[in-house]
Amino acid sequence: MDVGAVLIKLKPDALHHVEQWKNELNARKAEAIETLRAEGVHVESWFHLELDGQDYLLAYMRAEDIARAQQIGRESQFSIDQVHKQFKSNWAKVIPAKLLLDLENIHE
Repeated sequence: MDVGAVLIKLKPDALHHVEQWKNELNARKAEAIETLRAEGVHVESWFHLELDGQDYLLAYMRAEDIARAQQIGRESQFSIDQVHKQFKSNWAKVIPAKLLLDLENIHE
């Protein structure tokens, strides 16, 4: 299982686009989850944070293979993925995070 996270610096005045994107994905949650299944993603979480007056998103993913999931996402024809691809135009910079520790408590 792969685990990954990125910090995304947003372009100035992009917060209203973040809100629209969030609302669209929440309204179409079943479609979004269908794309996660196709990509082999088990968990995808998004957070907003502000540092020194600059807006960022923090994205976390747990997947069978993150590189494969990203490739499938790039090639996806799901209409909900097109919404996400368009949303990326609000990103100024993507900063990869280095995994230091991953603890998981699985009850079988």
